[in-house]
Amino acid sequence: MANNNNMVCDLQTGVCGVAEDEEMEIIDCNQPSKAINLYYVTDPICSHCWALEPVLRRFVAQYGNYFNFHKVMGGLLEKWHDGPIDPANGIHKPADVAVHWREVGAYSRMPIDGTLMIANPVQSSYPPSRVFKVIQKRFTDAKAAQYLRRSREALFAFNQNIADKSVMIEIVNKIGLDGEAIINEAEQQVGHQLLHEDFDLVRSLGVRGFPTIIMTNEENNGVKIVGSRPLESYINGLKKALNIEELQPKPVPSLSYLLDKEKLLFSKEIEVMYDVEQSEINSFIESNLSSDRYHVNEILGELYFTTTE
Repeated sequence: MANNNNMVCDLQTGVCGVAEDEEMEIIDCNQPSKAINLYYVTDPICSHCWALEPVLRRFVAQYGNYFNFHKVMGGLLEKWHDGPIDPANGIHKPADVAVHWREVGAYSRMPIDGTLMIANPVQSSYPPSRVFKVIQKRFTDAKAAQYLRRSREALFAFNQNIADKSVMIEIVNKIGLDGEAIINEAEQQVGHQLLHEDFDLVRSLGVRGFPTIIMTNEENNGVKIVGSRPLESYINGLKKALNIEELQPKPVPSLSYLLDKEKLLFSKEIEVMYDVEQSEINSFIESNLSSDRYHVNEILGELYFTTTE
C-alpha cells in the first residue's frame, strides 16, 4: 500500500489512516469465496489495531466458526523522509506519532508508551510485516499471529523498536522459531514479494486506513467496517454479510485456557472477554486462577497478567 498519509490516528473514528464517512457500509467484492471470508487489514505499528485487540479476540473466539479469518498487511509506513508525512494532521516527524499513540493508549486502555518514537523511532513497518508474511507462508497463521502479537507488545507497551533486526530475531526466537533464519529470508526477494501480494489485495479491497475489516459472502457481497469499533459493530456486520438475523455465539474460553494460550493479557482484554468491570478485575482473577498460575504486573497505570511458566 505504501501510503505514508496513513500515519495519523483519530480517536473518534478509531482509524490509523484516512477516515471514511461511514462506520459501516455494504460493498461489492470480486474476491471468489466459498464461505464468509473475513479480511483484517492491519499493520504491526497501527495503534488503533492494538486498541482493537480485546474486541477482535472476543469476536473471533465467539463467532470465528462463521468465517475464514485472513490477516492482511497493509503497509502503514514505508519510510520517513525530509518532507512532511501528513501535515494536515500534524505528522511531520516520528516524534509527532508519539503524541497520537499516547492518546490512543489512554483512550483505549491498551498501554502505549510512545517515547520510542522520539528516542529510537521505527523507520518503517515493512520489515516486521515481511517477517509476519514469511512465518505465515512457512508455518501457520497461528504462528504468524503470535509473532504479530508479541511484536505489538514489544512496541507499544515495552517500547522496543520492532523494525530493528536484533529485536525481530529475539521475538521470533521466543515463539519457538529460528529468528535469524526467518529474518534473513524476510529480507530476501521472497519476503518483499509476499508483502506486495498483500498490498495488491489491500488495493483490490479498496482499503485506505487501518484497522479495516471486510467480510465477504458466497455472492461476493460484503461489509466493510473501518476503525476500531465496539463488538456489536462486528456482530452486526457479520449478520449483514450472512443475511441472517441471529448468530449463535460460542462460549468464551476459560481464563485459564486463554492466559495459557496468550501468555500475557492486559486488564482491558480480560474485562472485554468476560464482561468484567475494571474495579472487579482483581477479584475476578483470584476466583478464576490459582495464585501459582500467574504473575500480576503494572505498566503505564494498567495491570497485566502473565503465566508463571
